[in-house]
This record gives sequence, structure tokens and C-alpha cells, in this order.
Amino acid sequence: MRLGKKMGVVAAGAALALTLTACAGEGAGSDSGSSDSGDSTAEGGDLSVGVAMPTETSERWIADGNAVQSGLEEAGYGVDLQFAGDDIPTQTQQIDAMITGGVDALIIAAIDGTALTSQLEAAAAADIPVVSYDRLINGSEHVDFYVSFDNYKVGVAQATALLYGLGLTDQDGNPTDEEGPFNVELFAGSPDDNNATFFWNGAMDTLQPFLDSGALEVPSGQTEFDQAAILRWQQETAQKRMEDLITSTYSGDTELHGVLSPYDGLSRGIITALKGAGFGDTIEDGLPVVTGQDAEIASVKLIQDGVQQSTIFKDTRKLADQAVVATEAFLAGEEPEANDTETYDNGVKVVPSYLLEVDTVYADNITELLVDSGYWTQDEIDAGQAE
Repeated sequence: MRLGKKMGVVAAGAALALTLTACAGEGAGSDSGSSDSGDSTAEGGDLSVGVAMPTETSERWIADGNAVQSGLEEAGYGVDLQFAGDDIPTQTQQIDAMITGGVDALIIAAIDGTALTSQLEAAAAADIPVVSYDRLINGSEHVDFYVSFDNYKVGVAQATALLYGLGLTDQDGNPTDEEGPFNVELFAGSPDDNNATFFWNGAMDTLQPFLDSGALEVPSGQTEFDQAAILRWQQETAQKRMEDLITSTYSGDTELHGVLSPYDGLSRGIITALKGAGFGDTIEDGLPVVTGQDAEIASVKLIQDGVQQSTIFKDTRKLADQAVVATEAFLAGEEPEANDTETYDNGVKVVPSYLLEVDTVYADNITELLVDSGYWTQDEIDAGQAE
């Protein structure tokens, strides 16, 4: 185990690290639903934490960065929060600067999970613990802990939502009497994001029995991850691929009933292409069922309006809390609590992990999951924009 550099300063915080279960982090639209650290008063002293986030082009990552920063500062630590604009050299330079500047721990959401080997070697040489945030860092033994959601189950939930939208299963994934066949197309995330393959595998394992039975068909024939992957999760790239699929496969009498999309940004690009091709303005009007992920405000409004069918809600406030808890444990000389020590092999080691559960948002449970929890307000959803 690698300990923090200034153990004398943080010894008094050890008890806190063992008992703390959440550090208040702000949600995407509000902090009213975040966990509260109670009356604890962590004394971070002059300790600081470098927080490297991939981009500010996604509201999800802005929310993550702000929530992590808020939790760390409330616990008494200095924070160096940096966003890299989805540019790998920028992120590596930012992390290099954090290490040179003397941070005591690192929380990293990598753009490319294989591009940080030299940075992690430098962190290890400086005795700086590294918490991999949501996206697993691969190819290095110097990843000390991983906090994320159960990404395989995210894929299962996305596929289940698609099947439910088509009428092949109920919301819990139990098969109905509907036999199809239904035509679907498949989209995957960025190939340099370790999570994308977990999403894909969970989804495909769930869809495969229906593909085998003929209840589902993929008319384009594009059923491999490499064919479906969208580099950097770009909305425009997803829109272009959907437009190409429509031209190549659906310009005749072939109908399209559903699209598996692993992220709300991709979903909006896909929906733009479908609308542009005259598939309808809402699901009721004939628009195919389109899934999503991250409960981005623009997509939540689309779900409310009957345009997008679903999204997977990953409460980033809870994820930020776990990152803070893990970091505090390391700086107090303790091992963070892991609830998975088998799944996440980064090619060099199995990284101890803490995985969180997710929820599927449909039009009929938006209020329960997103408004009542304080993640978004109803006014924000109605406007499709965060205040």
C-alpha cells in the first residue's frame, strides 16, 4: 500500500476516513439531493488533491468535477481541478503539473485509459496515491483504487430499456408474449474508454437471446463493437453514422424500430438524423425507440416530451462522494473500502473498486428519480437547460 506524503499532518484524520460515508458534493442541477457529511470537520491541513477531468463539453463532467471539488474542499483539502478539453496531451501536461506542484493525491478521469503510464510512474515515485475516476486507467500497476458505477449493469439496463420499449420484455427484463421481429441498430461508445466495452458487453449479452431467436434483427449487419463505436463520444459522429445507416439500409421499405445508444449526447445526434429523415417527431408518431445514459438535461426533456425513450441515471454526486472517501482513506494511511476486487483488470493488475448502482429513467419516473432527489428541478427539465 502506498501512503500519502505528509502522514504526520493527516494522522488525526484517520478516524474520519474510517467513518465517513459521504462528503457533500453538488448534483448536476442542485445540491439538495447530495449526501451530507454531517458535522465532521476533516482537517486536511496543507494537503492538496489534483483532480483531472476529461472535458467541459459535457455537462456530466462539469458536474463531476464540481462535486469532487466541493467534497474535497468541505473535507479541508486544497484542490487543483483541471479540465482537458478531450485533448490527451493537455491532460498529460495537467497531471504532470499537478505532480510537480506537489499534490498529495490524484483523482483522474482519463480521456484515454492507456495514455497515462508515465504520469502514474511519476506519481508512484512521489508516493502520490491515484484514484481512477469512472474510467479505468489501463496498463499501469500504479492505479491504487477505482470508483465507478457497475458498467456491465449499465449496458444491461440500456438493452433492457430498448427491449421494454419494443414490447419484448417488461421493465424488469422478463420476456413478454411479443415475438417481433423488430429491426434495431447498435451504437457503442469510444474505443479508448474502458467503460465503453463494459456497456457494450452488458447490452449485447442481454440482446443476444433475442437476436438468436429472430425477435430482433440488425438489418445493417453491423453487430461488432468496432463497427458501432463512436470515437470520443461525439454527437456529430453519431449523427453522421445514423444518417449513413439510413441511406444504406432504410431508404426502401425496411423499417427501423429501435436504436441502442450508450450516451445521451449520441442519442441526440441519432434522433436528429432520424427526424431529418422523416421518421417522426415523437415515439408516438413513429420515431424509433432510442436509449441513452447520463440523464443530461436536454435528453431528460426529450424523454418528458416523448422523443427519447430512456436514459441511465448515474448519480454523479454519489460517485464524487466515493472518490472523496477513497482519497481521504489513502491520505490517512488506510485502505479504502472496496466492494469489488475481481472485475476490473487493467492489464497489469486487478484494481480494487467501489461500484455504485444505477437507475433507468423513463417519462413516468422522471419526478421520482431526478426531481425529488434534487438532481434537476422541474423548471430545468421543462426548459431543457440547467439554471
